[in-house]
Amino acid sequence: MSTAELLADDPLWLIIVKVVAIFAFLVVMTLFMINWERKVVARMQQRPGPNRVGPNGWLQSLADGLKLAFKEDIRPVLADKWVFFLAPVISTIPAFVAFSVIPIGGEVSIFGERTALQLVDLPVGVLVVLACSSLGVYGIVLSGWASGSPYPLLGALRSAAQVISYEIAMGLSIVAVVMHSHSLSTSDIVDAQSSGWYFYLLPVSFLIYVCSMVGETNRAPFDLPEAESELVGGFHTEYSSLKFALFFLAEYVNMVTVSALATTLFLGGWRFPFVGDDHLLNSGWFGLLWFVLKTLAFLFLFIWLRGTLPRLRYDQFMRLGWKFLVPIALVWFVAVAFARYLRQEWETAGGLDTSTALIVIGAFLAVVLVIAFLLPDKREPHDPDAVPVTGGGYPVPPLDLKVPKAPPRRQVRVAELPGAENQTQEPAAVPAASHKEASDGRV
Repeated sequence: MSTAELLADDPLWLIIVKVVAIFAFLVVMTLFMINWERKVVARMQQRPGPNRVGPNGWLQSLADGLKLAFKEDIRPVLADKWVFFLAPVISTIPAFVAFSVIPIGGEVSIFGERTALQLVDLPVGVLVVLACSSLGVYGIVLSGWASGSPYPLLGALRSAAQVISYEIAMGLSIVAVVMHSHSLSTSDIVDAQSSGWYFYLLPVSFLIYVCSMVGETNRAPFDLPEAESELVGGFHTEYSSLKFALFFLAEYVNMVTVSALATTLFLGGWRFPFVGDDHLLNSGWFGLLWFVLKTLAFLFLFIWLRGTLPRLRYDQFMRLGWKFLVPIALVWFVAVAFARYLRQEWETAGGLDTSTALIVIGAFLAVVLVIAFLLPDKREPHDPDAVPVTGGGYPVPPLDLKVPKAPPRRQVRVAELPGAENQTQEPAAVPAASHKEASDGRV
């Protein structure tokens, strides 16, 4: 029996149990991730980290959540009341809905009812996740617009451009997986990886997806919408109390969702590696354990990047998405289609199989990229009189500004005094500021 047929027989009470379990799982993962991130980054920076609230500080994130609930809820005078209230809700709900199509385990028995550890298996499950991640940006844009302040609006516009840009690269990376598995259903993609995981069969798609999921969730080093040094606090500058907590919750739930989708698409989902489907390690509730461990590996990658890499400039970030990830994803898509064609043509003649062809093409593209990075940058020779600019071509004031020097002293004829001969006298040097004022016509 297929997963879709198995889930179709679920009674109403079991569906409610699954909904509550998914909600509780995502909330607990958020609380765990906040504390785990603070501890790992503290370890990287050689400082203690949370260690006061609860055993070894593991209840610190729960205490922070309770503190946010009791903080004063402030709404700016110029804010749009209803949009300001709905924006965090719009950001949070799609993040939870996207997890409903993720298979987190195999077939199990819950209170005597045989079912699969998945809420719903849709024929277009991958598109549901992409659609929900796209809807989340509406909450960010509306929150920036409804705040009635220019700084949140700038942060919201940055986030809109960022999510749209990296959504394209993420979608193109998933196309190769869909072509290889012949399905958009998440459970079918997991079943198609029983003979081999896609992270080494489709390495370019895997790397593009990993880069895109970091940019999609606005995490460091791509956290441009929340660049504190530039935009105060980003799109949620004017939010406080539970509304701010909802944005915080949506960010971490999105991290869990994209990590779970990466596990489903590239790491075999809930399956244990190197064993068959009928093995003990792939039976019962063991699949949930392997799924959580794989998801935590991707979540650790988020923390690792935040603790090690500096924030990119906005032009560098957008150039990475549009001029690097998207072209490579398009070339890889053509390569996968060509490999599928080779398999259809050569499978009867004993030629290369799809796996070998994809690995060869991926290695060739990797070599081309390495060569492209090592080639010298043949730009025009540097002009010493050129205006200093940043990497994106935006002119900036010179860094060696100096006060203009005073003009040379001039001879001044002094009026002839009784009993004194005509003589010249050099007046005291006039300050540079006075000369500037005189040249401006203010003196």
